[in-house]
Amino acid sequence: MQRMTRRGIEWLSAAADNPAECRQVWADDPRRPCLLSTGRFFDVVAVEQRLGMEMFDRLRRSGMPFGPSVVDRKAQRVGFFLGSESRETFTFYLERETSSLPPYRYLGQDCAVVVPGPIPLSDDRYQWLRAPTRRPEANPLRPVALATALVASAELLARIDRFDEQYPTPYAAVAALPEETITDAG
Repeated sequence: MQRMTRRGIEWLSAAADNPAECRQVWADDPRRPCLLSTGRFFDVVAVEQRLGMEMFDRLRRSGMPFGPSVVDRKAQRVGFFLGSESRETFTFYLERETSSLPPYRYLGQDCAVVVPGPIPLSDDRYQWLRAPTRRPEANPLRPVALATALVASAELLARIDRFDEQYPTPYAAVAALPEETITDAG
């Protein structure tokens, strides 16, 4: 869990209908979440939490470029921020990676997202996985990295699920081994 910086608050609150009111709400209660419009300053790709946490870990460990990320613990969803109007680039690279698209929701123009306050606590419903520290710089690789991580993470989780189905117990794994062949060295 991370906290927003003052520059992150300025950038994010600019997306609110009333930026000054949003900043005042956060000054009064830095834990309070806020509903912000997407499409003007940023878009969001939302996925279910299990997939989102795998994507977040994969992006972080690999050093791939990505922006702020948020988790909604109650709805069990993770949102990844992209620059506004990134839908075309994101879907182009997503479709290039796979013919069977993983489930996701793209929040662009005429949508909204709930974001945590600048200083959420560990038991808050909304939390930053990666908080905005400033206005994210435009990076054409962000949608590419996010599309790649989405497909790779979905494929990994599908393989793990198949493993659990094939080998629900240690006995099932041992029973699947080929029988040992005994050769007579005599």
